[in-house]
Amino acid sequence: MLNRDAKLVELEHAGIYRSGRWLVQDVTMDVKSGEIVTLIGPNGAGKTTTAKMAIGVIDIDAGRAQRQQNLTVGYVPQKISIDWTLPLNVERFLHLTHHCSENDIKLALKVTGISHLAKAQIMNLSGGEFQRLLIARAIVKRPRLLVLDEPVRGVDYTGEMALYKLIETIRNDLNCGILLISHDLHVVMSTTDRVICLNGHVCCSGTPKNVTASSEFKSLFGQRIASSLALYDHKHDHKHGLNGSVEDQDNRSKQRNSSYEVDTQDA
Repeated sequence: MLNRDAKLVELEHAGIYRSGRWLVQDVTMDVKSGEIVTLIGPNGAGKTTTAKMAIGVIDIDAGRAQRQQNLTVGYVPQKISIDWTLPLNVERFLHLTHHCSENDIKLALKVTGISHLAKAQIMNLSGGEFQRLLIARAIVKRPRLLVLDEPVRGVDYTGEMALYKLIETIRNDLNCGILLISHDLHVVMSTTDRVICLNGHVCCSGTPKNVTASSEFKSLFGQRIASSLALYDHKHDHKHGLNGSVEDQDNRSKQRNSSYEVDTQDA
């Protein structure tokens, strides 16, 4: 049975203090299995810092940080440094930082829609194809939590829409939690379950509809932006309880037809 209410990571009044100032302060948030939580806010608001302290990359200086025991995390950074002159193909790139089987790699490439690029040189990939490769690298070991820092950076609008759809598919197939960082408010608000608005601290949080209606959001982004955002109802096979829990609508556990349920024999 899928436990959609399991907290993968949790921060409680957490903060990071460096060089005589607070980078972020008094952050309370969590990410559960099977949900997408998005961090939004202006540049320098502490979004990446918050994500890093949630997964334990940065030690906190105040509050509490807790992670599920033996939590596996896949991470797509905002920037990655690569010598584009190296003769490096897609498959070899996935082997660089992971001990994984050929079957793992084939499956990750299939899920991200780039199986046909397995032998392609990464220097020849488009922006969208390279972002899909970074996501494939992050999910190759099937993490319980996937952290995506500006995953549509450098991708055109059509590619953005396709990538956000891919993110939803991965969430559904792996039943993993996703912590997403993005500036693209229009698309994010239609794909996420919960939004946390940061500006050195948590300004507001909740469903996209509640956040965009809040005075804190309007103060940070402006009334015009808040009024122009298109919000869509989610079509999930579960509902949210009054306490924030997630329940199957028919009170039965449901078995997903996951692309991760193909015959795999990991090396």
